[in-house]
Amino acid sequence: DTAGAVTDGARLGPATRLGPVHLAVTDLGQSVSFYERVVGLRAQGDAGQGERTVALGVGDEDVLVLHEEPGARPAGRHSGLYHVALLYPSRLELARAGLRVAASGVPIDGASDHGTHEAIYLPDPDGNGLELAADRPREQWPDMRNPATYSGGPDPLDQRSLFSLVTGETPGTPQAEGITVGHLHLHVSDIVASLGFYRDALGFDLVTQMGTSAAFVSAGGYHHHVAFNTWRGEGAPTVPSGVVGLREWTLVVDGPDELRAARERLQRAGVTVTEGPDASFTADDPFGMTARVRAT
Repeated sequence: DTAGAVTDGARLGPATRLGPVHLAVTDLGQSVSFYERVVGLRAQGDAGQGERTVALGVGDEDVLVLHEEPGARPAGRHSGLYHVALLYPSRLELARAGLRVAASGVPIDGASDHGTHEAIYLPDPDGNGLELAADRPREQWPDMRNPATYSGGPDPLDQRSLFSLVTGETPGTPQAEGITVGHLHLHVSDIVASLGFYRDALGFDLVTQMGTSAAFVSAGGYHHHVAFNTWRGEGAPTVPSGVVGLREWTLVVDGPDELRAARERLQRAGVTVTEGPDASFTADDPFGMTARVRAT
C-alpha cells in the first residue's frame, strides 16, 4: 500500500490548481475555429514564443496554448495525452457547450456522470482528447477514497436532465467567463513510476488507485488534478517527437515558498529541474511529459 508515502511536509497546498496546457496541432486555423466555435474559448493573440502559436482563454489567463506543427503525426500507442478536462463554471454552461457540440457534428467519445462531476468527451480536429466538465458542489461528492466508489465505473450522463437547462436556447458563444483547466489525464507505462513522480516528488496526494491500471492524484481534496493510466500497455514507449498532443502543462502553486518546496522535492528525487522565466521551472516526468511549475 503506497497511499501514505508522502509526509505532511511534502504535499502541495490546498490552493494548488492547473494553468495553461500546451498542445501541438497540425492546422492552427482549423483548431482555433474549433475551440472558439465548439468549446467556447477565445483566441487571445499570438503566444509570443517565436513560432506559430495562439493562446486561447476566456479571461485574463490562458487556458490552452496551441502550437502549429503541420507535419506532426497522429498519436499512437505510447505515453502522452489521454485528455485535458476543461472545467465550465456551472452545469448550465456545460449544457450550452453540449448544444454547441451537437450542432457542430463533432462525434463524441462518451458522456459520463462521475459523481464528482459530469462530463462530455470528444476529440479536437487532431484527435487530442478533451473532456468538457462541470463539477458538482463538494458536499455532494462521493467518498473518493473508498475503492467501491469507482469499482463499477462512472454512470451514464443524464442528458435529459442536463439539456433541460437549455430548452429553447440555440447554440451560441458562451457569455460566462471562468473556463479553466480542471484536470489532466495521461497515458503512462508504469503506475509505480508515475506515483514516484507525481505524488512523492511533485507532492500531490493519492486519491484512489486501480491496481496497476490507473491512479488519480490531487491537492486540497480535489477529486483529481492529474490521472494516469496504463491502458496503452505497461511498458509503452515514452512520448516521441513529431506527434500531436501534449507539449507542456502548468502547475500553479501558492506563492514562492511552495514553489521552492516543489523544486526541492523534485531535486531530492533526482529529477532534473530547468529554470524558466518569471521564477517558473520545468521538470519532465518519467515518460517524457513536461510540467511547468509556477507560483501565483
